[in-house]
Amino acid sequence: MQTHAVPSSFSSSESWSILSDIERSIKAKIEALGTPLKDWDIQINYGIKTGFNDAFIIDSTKRNKILDACQSEDERLRTADIIRPILRGRDIKRYGYSWSGLWLINTHNGTREGLERIHIEDYPSVKEHLDNYWISIEKRADKGDTPYNLRNCEYLDEFSKPKIVWAELSRTGNSFAYSEDGAMVLNTCYILSFNDNDRHERELNTLLGFLNSKIALFYLDIISSKLDETGWRWLKQFVEQIPVPVQMAFKEEGQFTNKDSASINAQLYQQLGLSPAEAEYLEGLI
Repeated sequence: MQTHAVPSSFSSSESWSILSDIERSIKAKIEALGTPLKDWDIQINYGIKTGFNDAFIIDSTKRNKILDACQSEDERLRTADIIRPILRGRDIKRYGYSWSGLWLINTHNGTREGLERIHIEDYPSVKEHLDNYWISIEKRADKGDTPYNLRNCEYLDEFSKPKIVWAELSRTGNSFAYSEDGAMVLNTCYILSFNDNDRHERELNTLLGFLNSKIALFYLDIISSKLDETGWRWLKQFVEQIPVPVQMAFKEEGQFTNKDSASINAQLYQQLGLSPAEAEYLEGLI
């Protein structure tokens, strides 16, 4: 404490950390060139809460059974439309994810923008499935206008947009992935999307590269409460504080993969003006 002590008046409500000289220097350089993610034109939202996953999360075998029970082609098509692929936290890796063949029965509750809630009477095959869990879905707190409906989700459309997804808890550092296939995520995960629908896919990919970098991991490690000695909590309240360089650009083309990590880290060290010693220090992070 005496070796690394610095004066502080504690005059603001901002969080504080005890850092070494090299850590303070790196932090200052990140903040000098970065804009907190919350000040970007983005949204960060958590995933879907069903209130009873056993009823609303199904595997492909159950999905096919529900579709095969439809009485007409029209019913089959509209039923297939509300059964969406869903990701869990464990499915999401750095720069990608491994879908486990799970689906969400998205009997949503509508939105203020005019999307009407799902009326279960129009989906008799889905109703028959959910009726098997009636006692549990009827008494759950997280529900919509009827026990068949999911709770309100005003950002429902954001799941259909190109987005960045990640798990709240991680033991492998930062593991952010790009999703453009309309996959939904459970409430153990988050999604990030631009408010401007015309923002180019390249910008989202560039942001993805930063969030998977040693810079982002270093900063989160300072400001967040860790899960334990080997785990991080990538909560919205922490992620949105990470300063991101607005003029950031990488030489790689196309969608980034894990093999680009070393190059992206090196480019960020240069763009932020880190010294060789500071870069070496960050390379020592997991």
